[in-house]
Amino acid sequence: MDKNGTAKDEAIRSRGESPVVLSVKNVSKSFRLPTEQATGIKMAFLNWTKGIKGYTEQKVLKDISFDVHQGDFFGIVGRNGSGKSTLLKIISGIYVPEQGTVDVTGKLVPFIELGVGFNPELTGRENVYLNGALLGFTHAEIDAMYDDIVQFAELEDFMDQKLKNYSSGMQVRLAFSVAIKAQGDILVLDEVLAVGDEAFQRKCDNFFAEVKQDPTKTVILVTHSMESVKKYCNDAILIKDGKIIASGNKNDVADRYTLENLKRKDKEKQVGESGGKAEAYETGLNKRVPILSVNPVSNQVVDGTEPFKFEIEYQFDEVGTDFYMAIAMYDVKRGGVVYDTGSKRLKMKEYGHVKVRYEIPLDPFNNGQFRIVTSLRTPNPLHDDTTDMVAFTSDENSCFFNISNKRNRDYALLSDRAMQVKELDTVKCPRED
Repeated sequence: MDKNGTAKDEAIRSRGESPVVLSVKNVSKSFRLPTEQATGIKMAFLNWTKGIKGYTEQKVLKDISFDVHQGDFFGIVGRNGSGKSTLLKIISGIYVPEQGTVDVTGKLVPFIELGVGFNPELTGRENVYLNGALLGFTHAEIDAMYDDIVQFAELEDFMDQKLKNYSSGMQVRLAFSVAIKAQGDILVLDEVLAVGDEAFQRKCDNFFAEVKQDPTKTVILVTHSMESVKKYCNDAILIKDGKIIASGNKNDVADRYTLENLKRKDKEKQVGESGGKAEAYETGLNKRVPILSVNPVSNQVVDGTEPFKFEIEYQFDEVGTDFYMAIAMYDVKRGGVVYDTGSKRLKMKEYGHVKVRYEIPLDPFNNGQFRIVTSLRTPNPLHDDTTDMVAFTSDENSCFFNISNKRNRDYALLSDRAMQVKELDTVKCPRED
């Protein structure tokens, strides 16, 4: 199979060759938020006569539609407040939509919050049966699942102890084991992947790898981790302000989510321009340098095959004073400085309010998220070979971007194109008796 075989298989499945097990059609949901509380019947009547409702209506979901096929590992992503949790509760039957329909084929097992329904005064064994009953399983069905749950949680010696005597890690392991070992057709998981210690997370990772290979099991995953979306899911949707703004290929949805977050950072840089109260200068800026920012020229989600273009915008009015721009690139996820121009490399030529464009090659790098920062510097009067920092860009006015390309790896910073280890020779050591 070629390197695109997996993606091709996923695309075929997403086109509907497997039966639809969850169909969400034109779902909308609103909530009434109280704005004025009536203290009695008289006040309520007076409010009514004045046309005062005492509440505002907040539309949380707006005409949501999508299908999940049997065997899908389906991702739902979005920022906090986008409507994800409300959608999950509608899918799980906790909420009823005001408009639209939700059709489920098979047994859906929701785990919207780990540990909900657990009683600290009951034993681990009793909590497994209690939680199973709350999920709609019979005693016999829980009997059939019990050994697998306990074995996966690695709590065989503790199941007859009260839950309040468990450590927090033990409680999470038990709750998560109930979640993923429940014998349902559709498993709904909300932000529950990063649980337990490293060894337990590896076990969970292996379990999800097995689930992905089972064409009868369907998983709906809600997460803020785009790494999890790209690793596990085959299809995904992105919700913003109650609407689906991207759907389909997991990588496209994950990159769009990242781009939305980057746009939000750019938008937050403009706080104060619309009349909001703000400090005189943003963090890192001052009277001498009231403007300094790194702005993207290229798209902020790139494949790394072309140089990344960006511009530095600054204002420095001290005509006759030498000044420099130091530029550094940081690896956001792995940590560390990827590249640094040094404090006296880029001598600036223009005074006043200026924009200067630059580019940096990305071909040597693997996938990741990066941040470009800059600082404006002037010569140190006591040391000719050093400079003093006058202003710098903080997170709010630095430039973030992502590299995402199937040709790259995700773990190491440098790609095989940039660096490879070459074997020089092999020497067999004498055996010591």
